[in-house]
Amino acid sequence: MQIESEWLQQQIDSLVVISEEPAPVVTRILFSDADLRAREHVRRLCHDLQLKVTEDAVGNIFARWPGSDPELPPIATGSHIDAIPNAGRYDGVVGVLGALAALRALRASNFSPRHSIELIVFTSEEPTRFGIGCLGSRLISGALEPEHALALTDVDGNSLRRWLEAIYGGEPTLRSVAKPKGCYAGFVELHIEQGPLLDRAGIEIGVVESIAAPATLRVQITGEGGHAGAVLMSDRHDALLAGAEIALSVEQAARESHSRDAVATTGVFRIQPGAVNSVPFRADLEIDIRDTNLSARDATLEKIQTEITTICHRRRVSAATVILNQDAPAVCDPALVKILEQSAASLGFSSLRMVSRAYHDALFMAQISPTAMIFIPCRDGISHRPDEFASTEAIRRGTQLLAEVLRKLAA
Repeated sequence: MQIESEWLQQQIDSLVVISEEPAPVVTRILFSDADLRAREHVRRLCHDLQLKVTEDAVGNIFARWPGSDPELPPIATGSHIDAIPNAGRYDGVVGVLGALAALRALRASNFSPRHSIELIVFTSEEPTRFGIGCLGSRLISGALEPEHALALTDVDGNSLRRWLEAIYGGEPTLRSVAKPKGCYAGFVELHIEQGPLLDRAGIEIGVVESIAAPATLRVQITGEGGHAGAVLMSDRHDALLAGAEIALSVEQAARESHSRDAVATTGVFRIQPGAVNSVPFRADLEIDIRDTNLSARDATLEKIQTEITTICHRRRVSAATVILNQDAPAVCDPALVKILEQSAASLGFSSLRMVSRAYHDALFMAQISPTAMIFIPCRDGISHRPDEFASTEAIRRGTQLLAEVLRKLAA
C-alpha cells in the first residue's frame, strides 16, 4: 500500500487556513464559524472517497466504508479537528486526515473489507467552549449524561442546548448519541505524541499502552471590589490574590505527588472587573489535574480542594467549586497493542510502548470498544502552539501503519 503523502500534506495545510486567526496560528473553537467550515471541508473529502457520511445529535461525524458482511461490528478510527486558541496544524488533524489517506491507500490496493471501516470525527475533543474535553466521545461512550451535557454553559452563559438548537434546529436528542459496548470490533487513533520522547530517542512509532486520567476543577472566587486608591489594604477581600495563591498551590500539589506522572495546571484565570484602578471582586479558575495513577490523581485533587478552603478563609473570600469531570485512566487492549507492534516491525518501523499523558477521544472509546493508539514524533515535543510540527515522513509512517492495522482488523 502506498500512502499519498503529498495529498495528505496538502489536506493538512488546507485546514490551516480554516481558522479564526491567520496562519500559522490555528484556532477552531467548537461551533465557531471556522469549526463549522472545517467540518464541511472534511465531509466533502469523505464524500469524494464515496464514504457513507452521517452525523449524530451532538455533531460527531461518521464516514463509513461498508464491508462485505454488514452483520460484523465495524472497525473504527478517527480523532478531532477542533483546536484551542493559538494552536498548531497537526493535533487531532493527523488522526482524521491520516485515516482518510489510509482508506485511500486501501482502496487503491483493491482491498475489500469484510468488516465495515468507520472514520469518526469527534465533536469538541478540546475543552475550550464548555470547559470539558472529549464531549462527543463522552456522549458516545455513555460517560456523560445527556441532560448534564445540555446544561453545560460557555463563558457567555450560552448552554450546549442553545448552541445545538441554533445550529441544528429543534430539540436536541442526545440520548441517541450513546453506543452500546461492543458496537465496534476495535478503535485505533493516530495522533502526534505531544511530548518529546519519540523525537529525542529517534524512534518512529509510539504504541500507547495506557492513557492518563484527567480531572477538571472549576473554581469561582467571590470577594469584594472597590476603588484601588480608597480601599485600605487591611480591609481588602481581593479575589485575584486568593486565586493567585490557589494557582501556586496547584503547582505545589503536583510537585509533591509521589507519582512521576502527576501534572496540574491552572489553565484559565479570569477576573472581574478587570480595571487597573479597581480591586478584583471575582476570579474564575479552571484547573486540570492528570495522572496515570487514579488514586494519586485523586489525592492531588483532594489536596488542592483543601488548599482552596484554607486560602479563601485566610483571605476572607468565598469559593464555589465544581468538578467538571473526574475520569478513570484507560488501559489499551493488549491484543491490539500487540498487533500494532507486530505491524510496525513488519513495515520496518522502530517502536516504543508508551503512556499517553495527554488524553484523547480514545480514553472514552476504550469504554465501549477494544482500543489502541499510534503515536508519531513531533519536533521537540511541542504541541498546542503554532510551531507544532510533524514531518511528512513521520505522518506517512503513522498513516501506513494505520492502514496496515485496519487491513488486518477489517479482513
